[in-house]
Amino acid sequence: MCAEFCERHNKLKNRIVLVTSGGTTIPLEHNTVRFVDNFSAGTRGSSSAEYFLDHNYAVIFMYRQKSLEPFTRHFTGQQFFDMLDITDNGQSTTITVKPDSVDVFAPILAKYKHARESQMILYMSFTSVVDYMWLLRATCECLTAFEDRAVLYLAAAVSDFYIPQDKMPTHKIQSGEGPPTISLQLVPKMLAPLVNLWVPHAYVVSFKLETDENLLIAKARDSLSKYKHKLVIANILQTRKHRVVFVTPTTSYEVHLSREQSLQGLEIEEPIVADVVLKHSEFININFNTDQRQRGSVVASKCPYFFQ
Repeated sequence: MCAEFCERHNKLKNRIVLVTSGGTTIPLEHNTVRFVDNFSAGTRGSSSAEYFLDHNYAVIFMYRQKSLEPFTRHFTGQQFFDMLDITDNGQSTTITVKPDSVDVFAPILAKYKHARESQMILYMSFTSVVDYMWLLRATCECLTAFEDRAVLYLAAAVSDFYIPQDKMPTHKIQSGEGPPTISLQLVPKMLAPLVNLWVPHAYVVSFKLETDENLLIAKARDSLSKYKHKLVIANILQTRKHRVVFVTPTTSYEVHLSREQSLQGLEIEEPIVADVVLKHSEFININFNTDQRQRGSVVASKCPYFFQ
């Protein structure tokens, strides 16, 4: 499915974004009963995917199974059922949207239908950190052909630690055997091969979450220096829903929502995505101008007298 989706949009010369979203589990057994998880619900990734669609990007939404998804994220828990009425006249049953919910439900449903019917979004799910790594690698293979028209927006909360397959017990850990000793290993860093080998021409955006403001910019810059990608969106745990910092190798600036904007229901992902789209356009233009200059140099070297 991913290969067909990418082939279609590459032929159309569309821009494309891979949005990763949600957390990854660390299974403690091969026949998994217990696992280590994190708090990520997929809010940033699922909302960002909608805003990329608004900017006419084809979207590959790679998400943790059962985490939030674009469009359906607006109606969680009992909220969706509270918007519906059911009428049974004995011969047929009719389900309708309550009049006071139509203004909320209709525009979101219309956007969802348009995205699906125009084949602008592809959903792919993962659960464990190993699932995530394999799926990310395979998806990057499909994105290679887009070169600088591809954005990788890596918003998933990927585990830093895991248990290798050969160190994992086959069956459920038994509590009767006493407290278990669990040895976690570092998860291999995917950014280095992703940036340098898998999609070397793509615009790659990573996220950095910290709890200490004093570490935020330094850790983001360290990531850029180490992995050589284009942008880190840095945020503090307590303020992540209304403030982030865009960090590039040479600049940093804040994107935030005012209190009034937050009360009006605006989401910070809207200006985040708008700025990423702008930076992606600048990136494409720089590459285009560089290619033009290089081609001009080649022509000049082949025809030296023509340019004298």
